[in-house]
Amino acid sequence: MKLPLPPDVEFHEDIGLLVYRPRGLLDRTVINKIISVIGELEFTLKNSFNRFLDTTAADVVDLNLEYIRRVSLYRRRFYGNRPPIKTAILATDSSVAEYARLHASLTEGSPIDVRVFQDRKVAAQWLGVPFELVSAKAVSGKTTQQGDQT
Repeated sequence: MKLPLPPDVEFHEDIGLLVYRPRGLLDRTVINKIISVIGELEFTLKNSFNRFLDTTAADVVDLNLEYIRRVSLYRRRFYGNRPPIKTAILATDSSVAEYARLHASLTEGSPIDVRVFQDRKVAAQWLGVPFELVSAKAVSGKTTQQGDQT
């Protein structure tokens, strides 16, 4: 099954990895968009999948702690008692890292294991995926999903 994905999202169904690379402004609209994409994939797919968010190309951040709190609690509730997943957030900007750490703290004790990284190699190792999938590269909009190779 192939879902249309935004150009800054890659989904590798074969290894269960969603890669998201927001660019420019990181605000509520951007976060709401990726939450919607993740929700659609979770609803549609039978298998769980990990996530890698590369925030290094987000050069303007317009978020606040209350919004992150609400998003984190929503994700906990929406994800429910599904199989454990990992979310690696690559954050080199201090404010993005602070929001990511809050998200990690608020999802603690749920099946959503969020960790914040400054080194993409360490993030790839933690996720158990090839480094090439999380390396910095131009966003291609390319997806790899089972069923594409017919």
